[in-house]
Amino acid sequence: MPVVIALLAGVLMSAGIAYSQMIDPAKVLGFLSLNKNWDPSLMLVMAGALAVYSAGFWLFAGKGKPLLAEHFHLPTKRELDKPLVIGSLLFGAGWGLVGYCPGPALAAISAGSLGTLAFVAAMVAGWFISRRLPI
Repeated sequence: MPVVIALLAGVLMSAGIAYSQMIDPAKVLGFLSLNKNWDPSLMLVMAGALAVYSAGFWLFAGKGKPLLAEHFHLPTKRELDKPLVIGSLLFGAGWGLVGYCPGPALAAISAGSLGTLAFVAAMVAGWFISRRLPI
């Protein structure tokens, strides 16, 4: 059952990302550039996501365990470290330069764009490389 729930959540997220046009790099770059052509529409997407997350957090934060698992899987690390900072910088650079972050890039694969496929290939290669680097 948890696999089905995860699949449904992934499909719902992909549909939301596609509907909000976050799989369009031009739309994302229009939001990230603060020039005269700035496109603030993705702020509404972020506000909607924050509202849904906040409601879910409020409903389930006080529970002893999730509905379909034995316990909550929460991060235990509380300090900033080198891998987190480097990863954040790479994530931000990739998003700002290309207009994709991992979720929308995976959702956009179905469009078959060579640019999208190249980004996802580079993302997967970077993931494998990062696993072998002694950071």
